[in-house]
Amino acid sequence: MQNEELVQLAVAALEDMKAKDITVIDVRGKTSVTDFMVIASGTSSRHVKSLADNVLEKVKEQGVRPIGSEGLDSGEWALLDLGDVVVHAMQVATRQFYDLERLWQGAEQSRAQHGGTQGYEPPDFDKE
Repeated sequence: MQNEELVQLAVAALEDMKAKDITVIDVRGKTSVTDFMVIASGTSSRHVKSLADNVLEKVKEQGVRPIGSEGLDSGEWALLDLGDVVVHAMQVATRQFYDLERLWQGAEQSRAQHGGTQGYEPPDFDKE
């Protein structure tokens, strides 16, 4: 599965569970850890867990084996390492505190539009 397809799959899985403020950050060339970060907010610990669980379920259905996950038990901040895509599902206060978007402010960022992936136009990630 191509990185862009994996990003879109993660965004769709998050939208299915009503994630808030989904942001995709292209960090290629800025870190060797991953190529893309997907950040989303949940409204409670249960919601954050549900967001992460749904992403894991959807990627596994497509044959993607996650490298690892952290924080699923706490529900404060769940991190899913899908290799070239890392998904962060966070409670709003945690997201505001760590402000990952500001940390990566030099990277191309795109927000998913509320209302499903039909309204989501991913940025052009084919740049070198």
